[in-house]
Amino acid sequence: MPAPTPPLVGIRVVELAGLAPGPFAGLLLADYGASVLRVDRPGSVSADRLTRHKTSIILNLRDAASSRVLLALLSKADILIDPFRPGVLERLGLSPTDVLLKHNPRLIVARMTGFRRDGKYKDMAGHDINYIAVSGLLSMLGRASEPPYAPANIVGDFGGGGAMCFLGILLALLSRSRTGRGQVVEANMVDGSAYLATMPRLLQRDPFWDQPRGQNMLDGGSPFYQTYETKDPGGYFAVGALEPQFYASLLKGLGFRPEGIPSRDDRSNWPVLREMFARRFKEKTREEWEAIFDGTDACATPVLGQDDLQRRGFQQRLPVHLAETPGYPIQADDAGWTGGGLEPGEGGEEALKAWLGWEKGSQFVVREDDTVVSLVEGEKAKL
Repeated sequence: MPAPTPPLVGIRVVELAGLAPGPFAGLLLADYGASVLRVDRPGSVSADRLTRHKTSIILNLRDAASSRVLLALLSKADILIDPFRPGVLERLGLSPTDVLLKHNPRLIVARMTGFRRDGKYKDMAGHDINYIAVSGLLSMLGRASEPPYAPANIVGDFGGGGAMCFLGILLALLSRSRTGRGQVVEANMVDGSAYLATMPRLLQRDPFWDQPRGQNMLDGGSPFYQTYETKDPGGYFAVGALEPQFYASLLKGLGFRPEGIPSRDDRSNWPVLREMFARRFKEKTREEWEAIFDGTDACATPVLGQDDLQRRGFQQRLPVHLAETPGYPIQADDAGWTGGGLEPGEGGEEALKAWLGWEKGSQFVVREDDTVVSLVEGEKAKL
């Protein structure tokens, strides 16, 4: 029986090299079968690790002969991922509406920015922390009476950025299946991150989430939805015993009798309960607490670091499994811990042959700086 075909096999993607969100959108597309070709700049040294199943070609988009290669690729492509700030493609003579979609009406141009394209910050530089700051999301993160705390660059770059861009691309592919036309997909990390915070925003007048940061049920205010340090240095346990039956199981595992501790229903008791739980968790190591809580409904689990997962042989998996058309499995010898590496230019000549049928020396040449340029009809290769 033949192996199942991933759902995006046959979809061709040109990914203009960028940081974090653009490559992550490309990684999601590649993991589910798309052919993703990254366009690198001459002389670039890529530290990108989001490169599984991708290839690379080196193009100088300010050089007409090299830019022609991009246009030739886009004539056969389904998707272009644009990670640049507003106006960059236009200054390169590659306006999505005036040039690219006229060149290939089926093309989907996915444009990923940090700030909104029409907002007050549209011309400013920024990073993840800035985008989630003006989205309203950062104000929700962190402990009470402390400054807001940015969760690395996971929420903006990857959740509100790359993953939302991937969603927009899939929606555009669905639309194209009906209309036959591509379109411009605009994603930005401000709107993407704000959308991730839909529930707390809509509940800000609800008792569940109506307190200042760090004092609500799910943001560190509750002693039964909290992390606690264990006896071993650097060891922590996570508790999420919201429902009464799960809370009862938590108390049992901790060795508390319900009638012997303050009621959790009175918020004024939360500081006392938090202190009691903290003292108790410090009495045993994380491994000892695992032995107590594993297999129970206490909603109590170890806080595992990346090194813990790797040491325990945790196999990284794709985010969604499709029963009939699964994505490419993450290689067993890698287990998802290195991400591989893609050197600029690696696989580019093969992509030109596969996509366009081009041969080196006939339709294109590679310059000394590894830049690929096209040959006009009748022009001889000059190596």
